[in-house]
Amino acid sequence: MVVETAMPHRSVAWLNSNTPDYFETTDMTTENLSPDEVAAVQKCEQAYNKLRDELAKVIVGQNEVIEQVLIAIFARGHALLEGVPGLAKTLLVSSLAQALHLSFKRIQFTPDLMPSDVTGTDVIQENVETHNREYKFLPGPLFANMILADEINRTPPKTQAAMLEAMQERQVSAGGKIHKLPDPFFVLATQNPLEQEGTYPLPEAQLDRFLLHIRVDYPTAADEWEIARRVTSGQMGNITTTMHGDDITTYQKLVHKVPVSDQVLGYAHALVRASRPGAAEAPDFVNKWVNWGAGPRGVLTLVTCAKARAILYGRYHATVGDVQAVAKGALRHRIAPNYAAQAADVNSEKLIGMLMEKLPADKKYVQPA
Repeated sequence: MVVETAMPHRSVAWLNSNTPDYFETTDMTTENLSPDEVAAVQKCEQAYNKLRDELAKVIVGQNEVIEQVLIAIFARGHALLEGVPGLAKTLLVSSLAQALHLSFKRIQFTPDLMPSDVTGTDVIQENVETHNREYKFLPGPLFANMILADEINRTPPKTQAAMLEAMQERQVSAGGKIHKLPDPFFVLATQNPLEQEGTYPLPEAQLDRFLLHIRVDYPTAADEWEIARRVTSGQMGNITTTMHGDDITTYQKLVHKVPVSDQVLGYAHALVRASRPGAAEAPDFVNKWVNWGAGPRGVLTLVTCAKARAILYGRYHATVGDVQAVAKGALRHRIAPNYAAQAADVNSEKLIGMLMEKLPADKKYVQPA
């Protein structure tokens, strides 16, 4: 259960003695933001609502998936979308690129794909002025704002590794030179959980580079009915642009300035600490069922994504409810269940739910000594 702690944007003095501790420690003022930044938060909420309306022309349902993808984008991170074939993962990403007016490239990962096919390579060309032969770098498909890495687990580790520098440093090294990638830049990768033959599971180091691991589930009965009606009758709408690259860059910078109280930071910190077997904070079920828990990136992801979610909803501060809303996407690929958990049909998602039930949102969280 997600506990939403959003409140009207009033001063802390407005709070009375009956307000829970986790409200009292939440900064509800806008004093940390300039007037332009306050206006940008309001504009972000309006743009988000308009974007959802535009995507609804071609994507039926999947509101939570759309929200989490945008959280990853505004938090300046990458996302891994996992779902069975036919759930419109590719259509969602391409439609999003169109609505955001970004350069878009799709890379279909296959077993014979080489690193240079992704990053680009140096080729020998003749200089028309000097007639000397010299190397020239030909950029690969990575040089775009939005990259759809389709079925990323179908390519060998050496090609997967070529993505690491781009995802972490936002640059490509080739021929002894560094080539900067465009800004904004983010990778939205897809993965099929069913067919594992002939695939190369992503190593933990690369999984950790993805800010969010998003599960794309089957549509509801009503949504599936609407999908069939629209597609078979050719009633798919045309998407218009709602945001530009400069807007996204502005919102990414704004996320860093959104205030986070010690209570919200403490809850995210406690959630990650409790996921590690052998730690003093770990509950019994974690020691029993978890191989390893989330690292420091887990805390950073929870807090940053909570702040990004706050501005999507036009709020000037992050809440415990925001942390809970992004917890599964932020931690499901950072918590590894052991064989005992698999035998008991307990996956990382269930473990995260158990952790949130174990850690009350209204508990007073303080900085460790």
